[in-house]
Amino acid sequence: MKPKSDSQPLLHFKKAMLLPAVLGAALSLGATANAQEVLKAGGTPSGIPFTFLDVQTNEITGAMVDLVNALGEDMGYEVTIQESQFNALIPSLTAGHIDIISAAMLKTEERAKQVAFSDDVYPYGEGVVTRQDYDGEINTLEDLSGEVIGAQVGTTYVEQLNNMGIFPEIRNYDSLADMMRDISLGRIVAGVGDAPIMGYHLSQDRFPELQLADNYEQQMVGHIGFAVDQENTELLEQVNTSLAGLKENGTLDAIFEEWGL
Repeated sequence: MKPKSDSQPLLHFKKAMLLPAVLGAALSLGATANAQEVLKAGGTPSGIPFTFLDVQTNEITGAMVDLVNALGEDMGYEVTIQESQFNALIPSLTAGHIDIISAAMLKTEERAKQVAFSDDVYPYGEGVVTRQDYDGEINTLEDLSGEVIGAQVGTTYVEQLNNMGIFPEIRNYDSLADMMRDISLGRIVAGVGDAPIMGYHLSQDRFPELQLADNYEQQMVGHIGFAVDQENTELLEQVNTSLAGLKENGTLDAIFEEWGL
């Protein structure tokens, strides 16, 4: 009779040792497949209705937040919104603290030297706000020559107004709401800022004593867009592909319509 072979117990031992490793690898692969990448988006607390701080939830919300969330869902990202003042958005992006700017940021040649802009998202231009008892017609900015006016810090309007050289003082404000408050109080005669945002403030009766200059002809018209790091060409391509799809299926228009834009 042949002696009993030891190969069978050895085989069971090898299988027992191998099984945890195989299961561990499978679990690891499954976790990787199920995990969503996080897309960190920068939004401002004062750009109502595009991005603003909802004091009830203490979260950044608005049309551009809804839109970046729709993009993220389409691209397979989990989106987180990080609060930032407008003039800190580009430094935050270039420093790698955020992946994308989702705010009412006008696409300009100067900004395009620092960031890569997506395709157009929304047409944009400036407006002029005064008190309702302002005595004068405002068709162009030249009609405000010699007056003390205001603008939001970090916007393109500040430089453009300074370059005109016709205003004795241009006061800078952290938010358009702050600027509009000073107009209400008579501290400045007029303010130049994003027409959609100022119009939204007025539509909500936040500043009943103010008005947009009806006959003003916009001189700084452009478009807003998402912005990503110039080196992140892959993300930019993803954003533009998803943005085109959201335009085609009506999602983009529905989001802006919901916010009264």
